[in-house]
Amino acid sequence: MSVRRADTLGGRAAIVGIGATEFSKDSGRSELRLAVEAVRAALDDAGLTPADVDGMVTFTMDTSPEITVAQAAGIGELSFFSRVHYGGGAACATVQQAALAVAGGVADVVVCYRAFNERSGRRFGAGVQHREPTAEGVALGWQLPFGLLTPASWVAMAAQRYLHAYGLTPDAFGHVAVTGRRHAATNPAAYFHGRPITLADHAASRWIVEPLRLLDCCQETDGGQALVVTTPERARDLPRPPALIIAAAQGAGRAQEAMTGFYRHDLTGLPEAGVVARQLWRTSGLRPADIDVGILYDHFTPFVLMQLEEFGFCAPGEAADFVAADALPLNTHGGQLGEAYLHGMNGIAEAVRQLRGTSVNQVPGAATTLVTAGTGVPTSGLILGTPGTEP
Repeated sequence: MSVRRADTLGGRAAIVGIGATEFSKDSGRSELRLAVEAVRAALDDAGLTPADVDGMVTFTMDTSPEITVAQAAGIGELSFFSRVHYGGGAACATVQQAALAVAGGVADVVVCYRAFNERSGRRFGAGVQHREPTAEGVALGWQLPFGLLTPASWVAMAAQRYLHAYGLTPDAFGHVAVTGRRHAATNPAAYFHGRPITLADHAASRWIVEPLRLLDCCQETDGGQALVVTTPERARDLPRPPALIIAAAQGAGRAQEAMTGFYRHDLTGLPEAGVVARQLWRTSGLRPADIDVGILYDHFTPFVLMQLEEFGFCAPGEAADFVAADALPLNTHGGQLGEAYLHGMNGIAEAVRQLRGTSVNQVPGAATTLVTAGTGVPTSGLILGTPGTEP
């Protein structure tokens, strides 16, 4: 892969299984058990057994190592195991890693997973309370002493600049929140099932860090999600329609930091998402108009707007109106605002359901889906499609 040319991964791997635990605020069990439950559910969905698996990928932040999960899930010998850094930015990259392994013949069946007790255990929203010294952490030393201790406070800096640059008010973010909760309301798996919100609800919710309100921030969730990746040839013999990996990319921008890149030349965009967007369009040969469903990482509403602009769905400053017009089916599972915060892995599962035709908020004829991972950090993205949409 290169930031200057198309790569050759497209169409050489597919997602054939998805599985998850329930999404809750208190799972009552260990993160290892959540991981194993999700992995087994994904294998059952794929029509495969633990004995078929020879590769595993997860996040560096996951507390359940690949080898431990493999042992607990009854998986045998592994020829490939890998982890991806940068929190939610790793989500789509786990699938990219699996696809690279499968396409290169390093493994035949790779499971990607993420599991945590993010509400009943360690809460990311609680902010930085202790951090071991690292080179990466040096950047935080310029923010923490001045009160920027939480992800919301870091995002608020860019969000405020975005509003100023385009003459908008915080109400612009409400369209993203309302859209996510509308879809969550009809999704039985969503934490906010049956609980849509209005723009007035958004505007009345309490401030977290101005200009972000409570309903601009994703929830904190206990749960696990897993995905199974194999070759298109193997997929033909499996029970579920495959979601072909049309393109996959990672991206880090110039002067990139993890959530605190305030010294870049412009705070109104997400350069890391731009790197991913260019690679996905370059490799797939597709354009925004070709995408049937968008599953955009919604840890905070302003970054959904910026992603839409970085990917070229609309011009800078126009994303709020784009979302308000329902110009693209967006986060049809409810997103992390409405369904669950599983570091974006549940969004990949929803993209697969859309291509299978099994989503509770199904977009008729959906053949291509765009999925993004966490932004504000080095990130990743996928374009998934039905057979026949590969490059």
